[in-house]
Amino acid sequence: MSVSRVRDELEALVADKNAADCPARLVLEHITSRWGVLVLGALLDGSLRFSELRGIMGGVSEKMLAQTLRTLERDGFVHRHAHPVIPPRVDYSLTGLGEEAARQVWALVQWVDGRVSDVEAARERYDAAREQYDAAREEHDAART
Repeated sequence: MSVSRVRDELEALVADKNAADCPARLVLEHITSRWGVLVLGALLDGSLRFSELRGIMGGVSEKMLAQTLRTLERDGFVHRHAHPVIPPRVDYSLTGLGEEAARQVWALVQWVDGRVSDVEAARERYDAAREQYDAAREEHDAART
């Protein structure tokens, strides 16, 4: 087997991240969604019950939290442990894969948190420039009519 053929076969095995059907895209969507990031970050500190997670994550509905937990559990990031007690008790924790993903995503969250003021300043500059552009465009259009 030639070197070029081996290289071609290896390249075929590596998914093109820009391809619409790339399976990594869906995983990325799950762990970087608004609620996925927050669930992973919250569970970095240890196991939590559903109500504890919901209390930490302001603004999430029960339905959305349940859906996010199910998705992350299906992907192998979250472990759901149902205790055989009355009333029912369910704890959620990170798997090894989940902890690895959570640390990566949480590093991005911390970076964003440290740069929010820069983003807000950029938005203000953009909005001001856009307003000037729109005003000039309106003035130009009015002069043409």
